[in-house]
Amino acid sequence: MLEERQFCTFLVADLFLGIPVSAVQEVIRYHEMTRVPLADRTITGLINLRGQIVTAVDLRQRLGLEDRAPESLPMNVVIRTDDGAVSLLVDEIGDVLEVEERDFEPPLETLGGKVRELVRGVFKLETGLLLILDEEKAANVSSTQSEAMELVRETI
Repeated sequence: MLEERQFCTFLVADLFLGIPVSAVQEVIRYHEMTRVPLADRTITGLINLRGQIVTAVDLRQRLGLEDRAPESLPMNVVIRTDDGAVSLLVDEIGDVLEVEERDFEPPLETLGGKVRELVRGVFKLETGLLLILDEEKAANVSSTQSEAMELVRETI
């Protein structure tokens, strides 16, 4: 019997991405952010999510893609990591898809750069490819960035 898996899907630029539903805490619309001094460009800021301070990581930056248009507000996919909740900023939220394990393949050779580093593999769908994002790698920030965020958290 083949195992079926569920993924929360979203768009970043023209990439159709997914992460396991089990890693998702919640999905929310744009939320005001507090900038983090000295942080890497991938960190857009911190959001206050009902008293919980959450780091917002811009997936466009993390994947090495061009910047989002200034008038286009990102959506938040809040995931649970070993270091706490992290918000992945995406362009558009998709559906929860259930796919069969037999359709999973390793990352394509045609994927380049940072995208290839952060993708676990792909599912071939009738409508195209669903790239499965390694959520831990995508949310990972360096210790220098973590230290800068701690300074901001202390002032909030």
